Amino acid sequence: MIKRTFLALFTVVVLMFSCSSDDDASGGNDNQTDNFDRSAMLINWADNIIIPVYEDLNSKLEILAAEKEVFMAEPTPANLANLRTAWQDAYKVWQYAEMFNVGMAENINYIFQMNVYPTNIQDIQNNIESQDYDLSSVNNNDAVGFPALDYMLYGVGNTETEVVEFYTTSASADKRKIYLSDLTDRMQTLTQTVLEDWKNSYRDTFVSSTDNTATGSINLVVNDFIYYYEKGFRANKFGIPAGVFSQNPLPDRVEAYHKYDFSKALALEAMNAIQDFFTGRAYQSGSDGRSLADYLNSINGNEDLSASITSQYTAARTKINTLNESFAEQVKTNNVAMTETFDIIQLAVVLLKVDMLQALDISVDYVDADGD
Repeated sequence: MIKRTFLALFTVVVLMFSCSSDDDASGGNDNQTDNFDRSAMLINWADNIIIPVYEDLNSKLEILAAEKEVFMAEPTPANLANLRTAWQDAYKVWQYAEMFNVGMAENINYIFQMNVYPTNIQDIQNNIESQDYDLSSVNNNDAVGFPALDYMLYGVGNTETEVVEFYTTSASADKRKIYLSDLTDRMQTLTQTVLEDWKNSYRDTFVSSTDNTATGSINLVVNDFIYYYEKGFRANKFGIPAGVFSQNPLPDRVEAYHKYDFSKALALEAMNAIQDFFTGRAYQSGSDGRSLADYLNSINGNEDLSASITSQYTAARTKINTLNESFAEQVKTNNVAMTETFDIIQLAVVLLKVDMLQALDISVDYVDADGD
């Protein structure tokens, strides 16, 4: 996968696991003889979690696109407020989608087109002024998606009136509206592409791939899930802003930096998404289906592992709830609380990346670059 280009030293324990001579070249043991119904778990993932998430995200982005059209036709504070609300609603749903980087999502670099932050303001401004840009280019990954809209809706003025003026009275007002429109439309188009692929063909391919091999659906999704927990959640939302991987804290690296009081809300949505996936909770109905927790419980000697993982999720959520609504403000005023939250989240990384993978006989297929 493209995301698995992070090259650095493993931690000692992960190195010992991932480089074990017991691992075969395929990345798993296709002769595993557990009696767990992997097909039922894949069906639950596809039909009750992944596809419903994409359907909801697509619906929210349709609303966002509609509100964008209203705002472009009549840029007023009221219409801006509606557009902002639609962006927030879609961004919350995105927290449930980001971990699933398989199929078409991987093929079109979906997650990199939707949520690379911090956004690059200079690239955005250059695109607006030149009107000569390819939003699909990797060079624009940090000038598109939810973070780019964060800047376009909140970062171009200190008040609603100033933001409206950005799109009405400035010399580049028309160019700015075009870029806002292109950003929104592309997000909707990409999401529709991923959703349609799942519903038209990929779903059946996905649920039929039950083998315990490097390319099997379970192995791919489990690796994506752990990668997201370790990188997209732990590192991006907490560790990088808190300065865990740098000499100093970096408060401008938080998610939704320009919507200053929204980063905590997004992190809590992501925490819910992580735990719901692990326990197999259906996205719409909330009913429980076959899950990773069930899989671990079915393997002798691992009944306590799923409980330990769930307990760490609960501890992480409790700690996140104590933080400021703005993670940027939290970093500036009491960064110790952010690093403590990172440490609690980190405790589940070893449980997932070492203990769970070992129990399920799945090899990690990416290398971390954190030196953690």
